[in-house]
Amino acid sequence: MGALNVLIIGGNGFIGSNLSRSLADRGWKVTSFDIAEPLMPDSRVEYIKGDFFDDNVLSDVIKGKDIIYHALSTVNPGNSNQKYMMGYGRDFIQTVRLFDMLKETDTKLIFLSSGGTVYGVQEKQPINEDAPTRPINHYGNVKLCIENALRVFDIQAKSKMMIARISNPYGPGQDHNKGVGFIDAVIRKTLAGEPVEVWGDGEIVRDYIYIDDVCMLLGNLAEYEGDETIFNISSSVGTSQNRILEIVKSIDGSVRYEYKPARSVDVRKIILDNSKIMGVSPVKLVGIEEGIRSVYDYLKG
Repeated sequence: MGALNVLIIGGNGFIGSNLSRSLADRGWKVTSFDIAEPLMPDSRVEYIKGDFFDDNVLSDVIKGKDIIYHALSTVNPGNSNQKYMMGYGRDFIQTVRLFDMLKETDTKLIFLSSGGTVYGVQEKQPINEDAPTRPINHYGNVKLCIENALRVFDIQAKSKMMIARISNPYGPGQDHNKGVGFIDAVIRKTLAGEPVEVWGDGEIVRDYIYIDDVCMLLGNLAEYEGDETIFNISSSVGTSQNRILEIVKSIDGSVRYEYKPARSVDVRKIILDNSKIMGVSPVKLVGIEEGIRSVYDYLKG
């Protein structure tokens, strides 16, 4: 497959900005589309400033693209229970409009969903793509609504659409102030000499995956031509928040933390089965200790 013409919607975000650079490394033509200017532009990437929610702007920017990654979300797991109408009234509806614009084209779309929230509470771990989806917060439910709309378009219009359910990505460029990123929060607060707030007893378990691995797997999905449409993008390894604190403490003994009451938006344990994506895109993933050390060195440097 030759160089692809790629659009990343939400290209200034944590995943979008890293994905832009990763796909440019492949020699692909990459366009990043977002509402604001990028903080750290890459000379190999074309940046288009525009409003995803403007139909005319959106229909123009998607023209001629081979692949579109939809990475935009106006809500996050932390604020979705207060701002859920933004998710349903804006993100969901406009994404359906996007699907409609693409139904008569040959463009492939990869929707970046949330493997950490769409499954909800599950007894069987790790969770595979066929598990029932039972989100317990509005962020996960908005993602699931979009997934269901995508599935119908894929069946009715024979569109080329895929779903990437990403677990808990971490790495350089993340900002815990946006409601996600425990590893980022622990390291930033430790370097600032501030205590880390842990919501609950620290035994919440998540499937952390390093951002470079996420981008590698998403890039490989663009070249996938099989019949599968849903893939977990994950490490298949569960790590508790207390274990994260231990790893950071082994690097920087000044880490401090305090436990707070648990939040209703947090599922107790999420580990995703990555055997499907590894079956079509086998790559060696960065281990959690190595990844945390890389983030620490990046933020300190």
